[in-house]
Amino acid sequence: MDAFYASVEQRDNPELKGKPVIVGGDPYQRGVVAACSYEARAFGIHSAMPGKRAFKCCPHAIFIKPNFEKYRAVSVQIREIFYEYSDLVEPLSLDEAFLDVTENKKNLPSATEVAIRIRNEIFNRTGLTASAGISFNKFLAKIASDVNKPNGIKVVKPGDADDFIDTLPIRKFFGVGKVTELKMSRIGIKTGADLKQYDKLELMQIFGKSGEYFYNIAHAQDNRPVIAQREPKSLGKETTLNKDTDDTEQMLKILERIALQIESLIIQKEISGKTLTLKVKYYDFQSITRSITL
Repeated sequence: MDAFYASVEQRDNPELKGKPVIVGGDPYQRGVVAACSYEARAFGIHSAMPGKRAFKCCPHAIFIKPNFEKYRAVSVQIREIFYEYSDLVEPLSLDEAFLDVTENKKNLPSATEVAIRIRNEIFNRTGLTASAGISFNKFLAKIASDVNKPNGIKVVKPGDADDFIDTLPIRKFFGVGKVTELKMSRIGIKTGADLKQYDKLELMQIFGKSGEYFYNIAHAQDNRPVIAQREPKSLGKETTLNKDTDDTEQMLKILERIALQIESLIIQKEISGKTLTLKVKYYDFQSITRSITL
């Protein structure tokens, strides 16, 4: 979906159309941008940006508190459309999913035709636009889905895959975060073509187990199937404080409250786990995590 949360808000309030809209917390406190309209993106605003910084980038932006119940309801509508075309649907989030349409319920001969029809159905039923990436594996389809946003389609055929990957900036590669991008940049890897200069063993020596994944995607290799009904691998809760604290007693009370929320979910879902992770984010937005496996 294109700027999903912000687009839903613009759809439901016509006065917001064409304006920089930011869905997130209070910019005067510790709010973070959950999503923003394309009008806001023109000012350099992006998701996960601190609200204060977003406000500095665009003081006339309109901030709206997230309404996840509304977004989930729209997401359900969209998934119902997906299932009209294929049962092989693997949601990644409320606004994104992989579909395997090799065999589709409408017997359409082309994946591009399937994508066009799905996007039309989404617009007709929800008033929202979506973009699609079409290719022969998950990695390429995921990357392609961002190329012609908003409201566009990108097809990467087998014969075009190498050229498509060669020109891709490394930050566009799914699985390459800021830290990895910096590490790659230091050794001269800035595009897919640069990444191809390294063999699998070299990349594994530099990046550990991830090195094999980087080698494979640089060569358009991704054999992961689309998995319907994917089981979540983790369960968590977090909170953001309005003011910094160094009060250990207060921290422990907050942790106890979060732990009880997680315990309630574990009982409700009848699941269990063995690794416990604690995440802390400091005033400068640096994060650290610590885990223990029991």
